[in-house]
Amino acid sequence: MVMTEYRHLQPMYQKYADMGIEERVAWIRADRWLETADARAALARLGDLLSYPPRDRMPCLLLYGDTGMGKTKVIRKFLRDHQPTFDRGTGVTTMPVVAMQMPAEPVERDVCGELLNSMSAPGPGGDATFRLKTTCRLMRKMGVRMLIIDEIHAMLTGTYRQQRIFLNVIRFLANDLKVPLICAGTDLARQALLTDPQLAERFEAFQSRLDWGGGNHIGQFRR
Repeated sequence: MVMTEYRHLQPMYQKYADMGIEERVAWIRADRWLETADARAALARLGDLLSYPPRDRMPCLLLYGDTGMGKTKVIRKFLRDHQPTFDRGTGVTTMPVVAMQMPAEPVERDVCGELLNSMSAPGPGGDATFRLKTTCRLMRKMGVRMLIIDEIHAMLTGTYRQQRIFLNVIRFLANDLKVPLICAGTDLARQALLTDPQLAERFEAFQSRLDWGGGNHIGQFRR
């Protein structure tokens, strides 16, 4: 097959012009990460927290903004840059970053279930205390150094009591594991999360003003 010259295209993209129609359409429609100064700053802040040495009160970060502002894009990019590794010699998987999506209800069992699912582990069993301790034990064994909870505004679907229990659970995880906790959600989640005095002291809040990536301009952070 003779390759056509596409001098009007950058060299790195010329090969895609010779693909079949369906392949080209699929390539054009695929998600892409567009690096900008502000997106780079967000990833750098996450990287800084990932390297934070363990201590009794770990710093935490809240990414908040309207729906569609691209908070999840930043999280997914960070996960791609810090993927799990498997040691064939020891048979142990190391997972520096665990990211879970907030369950439909802020129920402790569902939270543990989402965490275990994120680590490709069996679902939780036993009572609440056993489930939580088992989850923490596995996370320590896998070398988890950061916990990310996306769509945290879903906690507002629960009752006041469920919300309090959920906040106690994530505070326990941060304290027991001594890892930074990263939460992403809407402005309503910020208001709910920061009403807890103990958590409010730990969380550094950044607001997503515009889109974080995927084709649009990246907005600024605002504390």
